[in-house]
Amino acid sequence: MRKIIVLSFITLDGVMQAPGGPEEDTSGGFRYGGWTVPYFDEFLGKVMTGQMSGPFDLLLGRKTYEIFAGYWPTHNEEGEELNKAKKYVVSHSPMQLEWSNSVQLKDDVVEEIKKLKAQEGPQLQVHGSGKLIQTLLEHDLVDELWLKIFPVTLGTGKRLFAEGTIPAAFILYDLKNSPKGVIIASYKRAGEVKTGSFGG
Repeated sequence: MRKIIVLSFITLDGVMQAPGGPEEDTSGGFRYGGWTVPYFDEFLGKVMTGQMSGPFDLLLGRKTYEIFAGYWPTHNEEGEELNKAKKYVVSHSPMQLEWSNSVQLKDDVVEEIKKLKAQEGPQLQVHGSGKLIQTLLEHDLVDELWLKIFPVTLGTGKRLFAEGTIPAAFILYDLKNSPKGVIIASYKRAGEVKTGSFGG
């Protein structure tokens, strides 16, 4: 059984859209692309290197795949593990898969992802891919969340926990913070939501 792990940069109000640059994703008139950049430092770089040191495969939505495929093949020195990984890209539209070792999932993607999870193999990392994440959350296919929570609110933009979110409990198993105030929090799926009462 393979784990699906969502790695996401989010704001304090849960926005995940366009963390890396102004033109990354301007859909919906989003004007704050690149909001993570002022907070990146050596500490956060080491965290990312550790989390992406492999082995892993990638499970990506179309837009994130195209962004990655346009950058990482020419930056192998820093992206060697990404370039080596098998890439599963979810899209119902025809695609040119020019990045090596790429496979398109386009029919019943939920069933295809369930089959991937049932296989033996490395973890499946999900980066970006907001629409895909909603499908994964809706069908309870996310095993772990590796979040980097930045000390900023935007009030607008695509959110990590959006229409796909279901009631679910998680366990925090790793926590640290960067010198610039980014919280690095890793959670494991942990069954159903439990409720109680403070009343007598």
